[in-house]
Amino acid sequence: MFKKILLGYDGSDGANRALDAGLELARVHQAELWAVTVEEGLPRFSATMDEVQEEKAWANEHAAKILAAARARAQDAGRELKTLKRPGHPAQTILQVAEEGKFDLLLLGHSGLSGVWAKFLGTTAEKVSRHAPCSVLIVR
Repeated sequence: MFKKILLGYDGSDGANRALDAGLELARVHQAELWAVTVEEGLPRFSATMDEVQEEKAWANEHAAKILAAARARAQDAGRELKTLKRPGHPAQTILQVAEEGKFDLLLLGHSGLSGVWAKFLGTTAEKVSRHAPCSVLIVR
């Protein structure tokens, strides 16, 4: 049923539960499993260019660490996990990757790193589920 699965991954507990579900779905359906992590925007106003470069370096390092950890979990489960790192707004970027890659399932954790702002603005999972070009599984 599912041949190409995309996981929105931020390293949170919810994302790790979604990764576990994705690994099982990929096994059952013999599907490709991909994970995308989104580097949110750099500071709009900074005192120096060095501040922007430091922030970008930190974001790159953080994304690399969480994707490496996800790949290691997949390898321990005997599955391959292909990973992507993209800059942008999380919901918009996940939707764009899903559409461009012609994925037939999107996996997301119910709650990620958005914290208290999600109560007011809606979670990434809610936004993605409203506009997804394919089926969506939100893992609790």
